[in-house]
This record gives sequence, structure tokens and C-alpha cells, in this order.
Amino acid sequence: MDDVAIKVEHVSKRYCKSLRRSMLYGINDIARNMFGLSSHSDGLRPSEFWALDDVSFEVKRGETLGIIGPNGAGKTTLLKLLNGIFWPDKGKITIKGKVGALIEVGAGFHPLLTGRENIYINGAILGMNKKEIDKKFNSIVDFADIGDFLDVPVKHYSSGMYVRLGFAIAIHCELDILLVDEILAVGDINFQSKCFRFFTDNIMKRGCSIIFVSHNRYAVQDICEQSLYLNNGRMLQFGNTLNVIKRYLDDVSSMKNGKTGVLLDRIDMEEVEGITDIVFLDEEGNTRDVFKPGEKVLVRFYYSFKEEVQTPSVGISFFHIDSRYSIVSSTDYVFNLHSGYDKFEVPVLQGKGYFEVTVDCLYIPVGIYTYSVYLYFTNKMNLVQKIENAGKIEILWTNYVPGRSLINLPHRWAIMETGSAIH
Repeated sequence: MDDVAIKVEHVSKRYCKSLRRSMLYGINDIARNMFGLSSHSDGLRPSEFWALDDVSFEVKRGETLGIIGPNGAGKTTLLKLLNGIFWPDKGKITIKGKVGALIEVGAGFHPLLTGRENIYINGAILGMNKKEIDKKFNSIVDFADIGDFLDVPVKHYSSGMYVRLGFAIAIHCELDILLVDEILAVGDINFQSKCFRFFTDNIMKRGCSIIFVSHNRYAVQDICEQSLYLNNGRMLQFGNTLNVIKRYLDDVSSMKNGKTGVLLDRIDMEEVEGITDIVFLDEEGNTRDVFKPGEKVLVRFYYSFKEEVQTPSVGISFFHIDSRYSIVSSTDYVFNLHSGYDKFEVPVLQGKGYFEVTVDCLYIPVGIYTYSVYLYFTNKMNLVQKIENAGKIEILWTNYVPGRSLINLPHRWAIMETGSAIH
């Protein structure tokens, strides 16, 4: 137990959706406490819900724990419980060491005071004395990179400067436990990289335990060996980060397909006209959704047409959903494959089969891509089917180094029939 910095035992926290009821419940709970009665109960009162429900885990000294999950899963509520802002309604939290939180960067800044003055004020709020701040002042200023604006009132700062200064102050505190909530999602790419280097080269090396909340799965993979997956306030999985992230991504994919009903099994699509399924294959013909740059990839678009259709063509667009690892400048990067614009023509088509595009060298930035599929008739102008968010693929890190720096996808199209002939 001596090496355990944080221990959470069967912790639950409830909130009330109604402000009026919440105030009435608060008054009732205070009255019960005044008479020596417990205000806690295992049940929910009208309009209440469990923001956290029976969560348990441990974090040892020097460990970094990632917390992932969709919006509203209870991640920020858990951090606020660990930081002592709220008390749990059930369960127990044991903290050993000095705790600091990066939940609202810049909280406590006075807009009329300069950056220099706010460094001392905010540093004092976070537990540093003047001697400590003097010692770290130059390092804080260098990290914040606010240049000639140090002696300018912070109300004139850009949002990026404001965040950089707040973050720089917070991470220079000597802490035993650091709570981080989506802070690394702010700032530009260079500042985010600087933050990660500081985490790995300074905070983690000095044995600080870190609880790291983020929607950026790459950030979690980079700095967290263990992770916790929350959804609807419940802990669905705890353990190795890669395993936890895989479970989370599988759940997201299943939920997306279940909600849209876009891609159904071909057996259930007997009466559907158009594209019925999209499948990604490797060079050996195995179905996959994870690839490495440079691999050969085949994409099949299964179709079903009862009647003859004129000059059909299909297209697929890939959308990079995480720009941190993108080698291109655009933060909303998209690339397309379109059979019609590649001069692959099918005059008339009827029956069942599939279009297939072979990408000889899949050279695109690493990360997760969602894709949308399009079906056109008649000279590539008549859009008859659009399947948005049809699925996802992932491009992994690899030692493969392509011979050029621009995106290039050499590919060729083919079509296979399983029903009526092509005219």
C-alpha cells in the first residue's frame, strides 16, 4: 500500500437534472446532517442519475493512468472527486501526496494584471511560494513563449498565449499527483509537442503520478501504460492501454453502425438497390481494417441492381480524424478515390457483384480515418447514394520510409459480376 498514490474503492457520484429539486435535496441533506443522520443513500431520488457508478482502481507512485470514454461518461467528474472539489456519495478515495490539477488552465488569472504579475499570483494559488516562483520564473516564461507580452495585461493576450502561460505555470509546480483534463487538446501543434516532451522528460521522470483524461487516443498511448474506460458512469475496462483503447474503438464502431444502419450484412440486403457493403482486404485477401503505410490494399464495393443502370461509378473519401500525426498541413485532410474520374467506365450494369480498387502502395499519414462512399449514375453527375461515416480504417506507425513526401496512391479499378452480365 506504501507505493499506492491513489486508491478509489467503489466510488459513486450522483447529480440531479433539475435545479429546483437539487436545491431542495441539498437543504434536506444539510438538515439530516445537522441532526446526526446520514444524507447518503443507495437509491436515486426523482430527477437524479449516477454520474459515476461503482468505480474502483489504483494508481501507484510514478504511474500514468489514462481515462477514455465518450462525452458525458463521467471522466471530468472523476477528476473533480480526486481533486477534492466534490465528495463521493458512495465509496472511498485515498490520496497520498500533493495533488495538482490541469482542468481549467488560467483559472485565477486577473485580466488587468500583466503576465509577470499573474505568474506570481497563479503560482501562489497552485501552492508555490515566492522563492520557488523566482527560481522557476525564467523557465516558465521560456515555456510559455509569450515574448514581449510578459508585461502586458493578460486581457490583451490571444487565447493561445493565455493557455500557454497558464499551462507553463501549472506544470512547474512540484507535485506528487497531477490531474490532466484535455489540456493537451489546446494550443498549436508545436506547443502540444513541447507539452508532451515536458511530460515525458520532466514530470514522469521525477516520479509524479498522472491521471490523464483525453479523447486523443494517440496521446493516451504515448504516455499511459494503464487506462480506464468509462461509459455512462460505469467502468467498462481497466488495464493495458492498447487493450482498453481497442475495446473503446470497437464499441464506438458498433454503436455507429447500429445507429445508422448503413452497412448491413449482404444477406439482409436482398431488396436494397445500390452499394450494399464495403470491405477492405490485404494482398492475401484477408479482411482487415488496420494497415501500415506502403501496404497493398484492396477495397471492394458490393452492389445489387434489379434493373439496368447507366454508366455507374463509385467513390470513397477518407477523412483524417486526428491531425496530430498528419504529415500534411491541412487539419481537415481528405483524399478521394473515384472510379469515374480515373477513367474506369462501365456502360451498363445489372445484377450483383462488386467494384474493386487496388491501391498498390497505401502511402497516407498514420492515424484513424473514417470513410464515406458514393454511388453515381450517368456521366458521374447523378449522385444516387451517399453513405456517410460508413466505417473506419487505421494506419499504424512503421519503419517504412517512402521515397517521396507527397501523398501518392497508385491504384487500378476492376469489377466482378456474380449475377447478370455487363453490357
